[in-house]
Amino acid sequence: MNEVLDEAKRKMEKSLKNFKEELSHIRTSRASVALLDAIKVDCYGTQMPIPQIATVNVVEGKMLVIQPWDVNLVKEIEKAIQKSDLGINPTSDGKTIRLVIPPLTEERRKELIKVAGKLAEEARIAIRNIRRDVLDKFKSAKKKGEISEDDYIQLEKKVQKLTDQYVEKINEVLKEKEKEILTP
Repeated sequence: MNEVLDEAKRKMEKSLKNFKEELSHIRTSRASVALLDAIKVDCYGTQMPIPQIATVNVVEGKMLVIQPWDVNLVKEIEKAIQKSDLGINPTSDGKTIRLVIPPLTEERRKELIKVAGKLAEEARIAIRNIRRDVLDKFKSAKKKGEISEDDYIQLEKKVQKLTDQYVEKINEVLKEKEKEILTP
């Protein structure tokens, strides 16, 4: 049964990691290379994220400077950024692309906090689903006589404790992101 608990912990850790990854794509007032991870560029017939085809630097916390390794990709990168939901128009000198991250309006901050909250709820649901699956396995083992009623109760408490820990971690990450979004 410890194997089942270890597997549950691995799955919950993966859910937390996925949640953090999703949050990294939400724009704040600060420039971040992670903003460009989700933007794919048509590069020699393959869709690739911008950081895999260019050097991306943060300048003064408010600007991203993108230097493609192949100058021919400048136009493609510009198009991909314009099509994305970033809402930022790139400026280019033919060799480098600059993205000035404008400050967020109060209304946009509230929208982003709602999006972050929705992502957090999805992550919490994923954690609870893992708990449900594990408890189902334990119930099945109890019915087959593989574990006793007392063992089942102990395992149920361990799973609940693990679930509570990961839900709390999600809440902490969400609070940190909300603070980041609200900071001008």
